Amino acid sequence: MPVRILDRDDFDDALRLYRVLTRDPVPVSDNRAAFDAILQHSGTCIIGMEQDGQIIAMVTLHLIPNMTSGGRPYALIENVVTDTAHRGRGIGRAVMQNALDRARTEGAYKVMLLTGDARGAVGFYEKMGFSGHEKHGLVVRF
Repeated sequence: MPVRILDRDDFDDALRLYRVLTRDPVPVSDNRAAFDAILQHSGTCIIGMEQDGQIIAMVTLHLIPNMTSGGRPYALIENVVTDTAHRGRGIGRAVMQNALDRARTEGAYKVMLLTGDARGAVGFYEKMGFSGHEKHGLVVRF
């Protein structure tokens, strides 16, 4: 199954996956302009896997310019989701690996992500090479 960068024609599939990802009270915007803004944001891409013409998994990768670490960028991964009907088959691993490979190719010196305990994804990320022991993630919501 091909892994590729999503484009504006993937809006409906992406919206469906965002709804799989989020839980109340986190709203999902159905605003196409918001999706277009993500796609057009410098250093940002949404990587997805397609099966039978439908996006079944995706991850957002942000490459962020940096002054430390020799001026190498760092990367942030967000909104990792695989459609529930396709889980457990290595699809999430494939899109994550693609994101990690892209970050490495672009010279990123590290990749960060946040995940909650409630979804049981910590083990998945640890198998991908992430460690929760080096740094602590903190969040403030508005």
